[in-house]
Amino acid sequence: MKFLLVFLVVLVIAWRWRTWRESVQIGKNKTRAATSSANMVPCRLCGLHVPMTEVEVGTLGNYCCKDHRLKLEP
Repeated sequence: MKFLLVFLVVLVIAWRWRTWRESVQIGKNKTRAATSSANMVPCRLCGLHVPMTEVEVGTLGNYCCKDHRLKLEP
């Protein structure tokens, strides 16, 4: 009976540790998604979202590539 009680305590501790680790991972994933989507801007012509570091900036807005910028801005 004593071994059963010890086994149940270890099982409960392992279950609580696992749920805690999953909640930590979910929290990390949410913050990563929020920061990565904040730096995305849509192309003015096609609407494709492009990272701010790769955007083609024009006088009328942001574009995903040079061709789209040249189509709207001569």
